[in-house]
Amino acid sequence: MNRCAPPLRAVLFSAFALIVTGLGAWLLLGRGGSPIQTDLLAMLPATERHPLAEAAVERLAHANGDRVVLLVEHADDATAKDAARELGKRLAADPAFASVTAELPPFDLDALFAPYLAHRFHLLTDADREALLHPDYDPTQALARRLNQPFLAGLGIALQDDPFGWLQHWMEQQPWSRSPLTPEDDLLTAHRDDRSYVMVLAALRGSSYDDSVQRAALAALARAEQAVIVHHPGVRLLRAGAVFHAAEARAGAERDVHVVGLASSLGIAVLLLWTYRSPRPLLLAFLSTAIGVACAVTVTLLIFGQLYLLTLVFGAALLGEAVDYSIQYLCARANAGPAWQAERGVRQVRPALLLALATSLLGYALLGLMPFPALRQMACFAMVGMLAACLSVFCLLPALLAKPASKPLAPSLVRFALALQRRAGRLGRGRSGMLAALLLLLVALPGWLRLGHDDDIHLLITSPAELAEQEARIRDVTGIGNSSQFYLVHGDSAEQVLQREEALEARLQTLVQQGQLEGWTGAAGMLPSMQRQQANQAALAPLFANRANIEALLLRAGLRADVASAYLDAWRGQPLGLPEWLAMPVSTPFRYLWMDQGKAGIGSIVLPQGQDDAGILRAAAAGLPGVALVDKPASVSALFGRYREYASVWLLAALALVSAVFGWRYRHAAPRVIAAPLLGIGLTLAVLGYLGQPLTLFHWMALMLVLGVGANYAVFLHEGEPHAAHLPGATYAGVLLSAVTALLSFGLLALSSMPALQHFGITLLLGIGFTALLVPVASPVREYVAV
Repeated sequence: MNRCAPPLRAVLFSAFALIVTGLGAWLLLGRGGSPIQTDLLAMLPATERHPLAEAAVERLAHANGDRVVLLVEHADDATAKDAARELGKRLAADPAFASVTAELPPFDLDALFAPYLAHRFHLLTDADREALLHPDYDPTQALARRLNQPFLAGLGIALQDDPFGWLQHWMEQQPWSRSPLTPEDDLLTAHRDDRSYVMVLAALRGSSYDDSVQRAALAALARAEQAVIVHHPGVRLLRAGAVFHAAEARAGAERDVHVVGLASSLGIAVLLLWTYRSPRPLLLAFLSTAIGVACAVTVTLLIFGQLYLLTLVFGAALLGEAVDYSIQYLCARANAGPAWQAERGVRQVRPALLLALATSLLGYALLGLMPFPALRQMACFAMVGMLAACLSVFCLLPALLAKPASKPLAPSLVRFALALQRRAGRLGRGRSGMLAALLLLLVALPGWLRLGHDDDIHLLITSPAELAEQEARIRDVTGIGNSSQFYLVHGDSAEQVLQREEALEARLQTLVQQGQLEGWTGAAGMLPSMQRQQANQAALAPLFANRANIEALLLRAGLRADVASAYLDAWRGQPLGLPEWLAMPVSTPFRYLWMDQGKAGIGSIVLPQGQDDAGILRAAAAGLPGVALVDKPASVSALFGRYREYASVWLLAALALVSAVFGWRYRHAAPRVIAAPLLGIGLTLAVLGYLGQPLTLFHWMALMLVLGVGANYAVFLHEGEPHAAHLPGATYAGVLLSAVTALLSFGLLALSSMPALQHFGITLLLGIGFTALLVPVASPVREYVAV
């Protein structure tokens, strides 16, 4: 029965692994869409206290998420316009885009703004309302000024509909009137620094975060841009849109996966072939790792429904740690020689592997406590992968490695490990050990004193410099504000929200007058509150109290009697309500500014323009009820800072917990076992200080993993030494093999295009390296504690 148990376990585990792998393949490839999440905002946590704030962040991020904004730039106005027309035609002919707007379609301005006429006597600028309330207001002068300016360059209201110019003044303050882009030759054009800019808008045929949509759109744009440049030399194309960030993020992740995954796989393969001098151990080690990764992918997709880019790259690095379990089993087999028995080998390595697994799971579990969706997913991925890889050693490898190894470990590796172990072991004894510890302390202290911190959100999300420059130029030319900072105005009713927004806008107007703000865009500027509209009509009421006087004034000015009569008949018009405003075609580009989230509340978004100083913007809203500045990057950075501070405490807690487990297992030898990972963490912090690297949350998360991985090595050496006493250095050779495989994986993260993963990689590279070199302090050669 005992002889049948390993094959039976192997068959059952193989069936389980095949089912999980098949399910993972279907989740990855069989559902008609890529589960790889390239939306960088999706990796960020919720940071705002008010639920409307998070909804507003998402709404702004995706208001034009599936659109591409292009500006054609040239010194010659005609060339820029011709190039824009050709670009628009070429993009419109490509199936990658659902619609393209270059030349404006014919439209009737009178028809577009006619709906406001019914509400004209409720719509006044602040200046007109204050003037009307002044005792010596003279309507004759207002009428004369209007008559002397009958032709308007912008969006004008007909003279007979607005003889005093009040509605015209109000319209001139609207976003569409303030935009630097004006229709010229049926093209939206701006002029800046003796150069012409023509806008082209393109709507994608799908989501910006869909891989196929990205590839098709970017290919179409590249072809069109190349043709336009050939036909119109000197043209420059500026671009903005979520699709470009998503594509760059995906391309960076793919490069990282190739570098980390392929390079580490090749490095580990060469190392295992050299160590075991046979391809069979190599294949089995990779089989165990592959099962771990397959299980991790499947479970992660089942729980989260998608894979973040950080997880994708981190998963490639997981190879180096997941292979540790099979390496220890293979080393036990190689060290046993002809006396090898597979089941005895399992019993031999089981305590070390289970203890190592527990410490790794502890480290990743602490990572999973972070509020960041991406970090939680990475923790889930790693924990499932580690568990599956360890189970494969217990369930699968005994059946596949029943025969003794034909060759021992590479003799040169064992000799090198023995020499290194003896030297390190001597440092851990007596007076020399105390002197070595003092020397390390003196060397590390200046590095610790140089340590600082940095919690900038851009450590997680970065954009290519060229793309960021182009987007900044587009904002400058078109007047589009920075949507990462905005005001959220919320209240119990639409009327309350509009009144609160008007109070905010009064303060923003002061900043404009002081030159600290260029302007703002908000719903209340286009839809005044009922209170404001009633005040506007009340300001006009004394003027219209005597109809005969106003009618005589209009007739003397030259208006026909029927026109004057029609104008006066409209005096009792209705105020402009929210449903009417939302139904107006002119409100279409601005409807995203109004938020009615049902139970979550009612709110509006106000976008400041021309000011990025959060202190100035926040001061403008100070003391206003229901008004708050939402600064998503600053909020996430602050959260980074708080959890960075917590992480140091969590690291100490994890160290105490691991020490307690080691104390239970190793008794009086526990301090020596825990010394290596503790020294590794200390020296890593010192080197980071010398390198001038400010500590981030990701450094501390990596240090937790250093603790877990370093504890693994200490356990492997301390548990394995009694079983390989006849082969001095062999157990430490296995530890070095595990360390090098981890360095080949995690260390390569230092080359990642994502700063967060770079910090992971550098910290793990240093921490694992130091710990692997210092771990013989726990178990000098032929000196171990039997348990």
